[in-house]
Amino acid sequence: VQQISEMLTELFQRARLEKPGQADPRAAEFTLSLLVAMYDRSGTGYIKTRSAAAALIALSGDTLLAKYRAFFQFYAVPDGKAALITRSALRSLLTDLNQVPAIVGESCTPSCVEIAAHSCFHGVLNSAIVEEKFLSWLRSEPAVLLWLPTCYRLSATEMVSHQARCR
Repeated sequence: VQQISEMLTELFQRARLEKPGQADPRAAEFTLSLLVAMYDRSGTGYIKTRSAAAALIALSGDTLLAKYRAFFQFYAVPDGKAALITRSALRSLLTDLNQVPAIVGESCTPSCVEIAAHSCFHGVLNSAIVEEKFLSWLRSEPAVLLWLPTCYRLSATEMVSHQARCR
């Protein structure tokens, strides 16, 4: 938790320098509190870096494709020339990501994660998949992660303005 706190402090200090006035001075503190509530409910003082990264990626303002690629990079394992994501790694990713909606009471059962992992590997004979198969599955908007593209679309429309007059 202490290391993540230091990284968040540095991250938001840079953000305030690059975009003055757009990052709350307490953003690092608020973000750390959110991560602790999601991943350290028992107060051990330990949060997996990969879990925290998954949440930060999911909550970032980046495009969906960029988020999906980043998830793959954090959870995939190298296999010769390519990286692959295993069923176990996919389960970990889905479990980590589902802590985000769980913090607002929208939890998913472990069986949801299992069903989603099964759907991703449907028709796959190997124990791991390549990035393109992973991205294709995410683009199909699996139910377990439907909140992610929904939140993205909502945030993307916040800045839309229409030059129309109402009568």
